[in-house]
Order: sequence, then structure tokens, then C-alpha cells
Amino acid sequence: MSLRLSPTPRGARLARLLTAEQLRTWGLPLDPATQIVAELAANAATHGRVSGRDFGLLLYVVGSTLRIEVTDTRGDLQPQPQPCAPDAESGRGLVLVDALADKWGVARGLSPRKTVWAEIEMAP
Repeated sequence: MSLRLSPTPRGARLARLLTAEQLRTWGLPLDPATQIVAELAANAATHGRVSGRDFGLLLYVVGSTLRIEVTDTRGDLQPQPQPCAPDAESGRGLVLVDALADKWGVARGLSPRKTVWAEIEMAP
């Protein structure tokens, strides 16, 4: 599945909903993939937003691995998990991705793009 979505809260929500629908179609469990997509899409809409430029969502399965890729146009901002206060209302996105994914990382694309990716091993 490959989509372009608006870098807004609505676009991030749509990314999560469409991911859930695709996973159902493939017969795969919704969690933790929908949670990872929600966090990465929210980051793209919040931190990767450039007016007039969409973010991309790509999902595919190779063997028993589900790969999630979210591409935005703020390649100058490299995501890093940040410590946050226990009562903070935001700032845990990449910490959650790190906890839920088997692997994740960032790949530079053609300027000005970057892709944040996560992989989940699916049970056979």
C-alpha cells in the first residue's frame, strides 16, 4: 500500500485508519503496526510538515516482515527519541516506536526528503 496524505492531524488519522484496513485485508494483526503508523504519521504531520507538501505512507510485507515507511519533506530534521517528563503530554512517539518495532531507523531520500521506517516480524 502506498499513499500520499496531507501533513495534518486528519492526514495522520487517515494513515492509521487506512493501515488498519490494509492489515485486515492482508489478514495481519492490527497491533502494533497501527500504533507505529499513528506515531510516525503524527510526527510527519507535526515535525515534518511543509506547507503544500504531503507525506507518504508505504506498507509492504517481505517474507514474515511488515515494513512501514513514512516519508516527509523535512530531511533537515532528523528524528531522535527524547527523554520526557512523566507528566508530559507529548514527546513519547519515537520511544513508543522503539518499544513496539523490532527495528526502526531513518533513511535520507532525495533532498529534502527523509523516510522513517519500522519493521515488525509477523508470526508465521
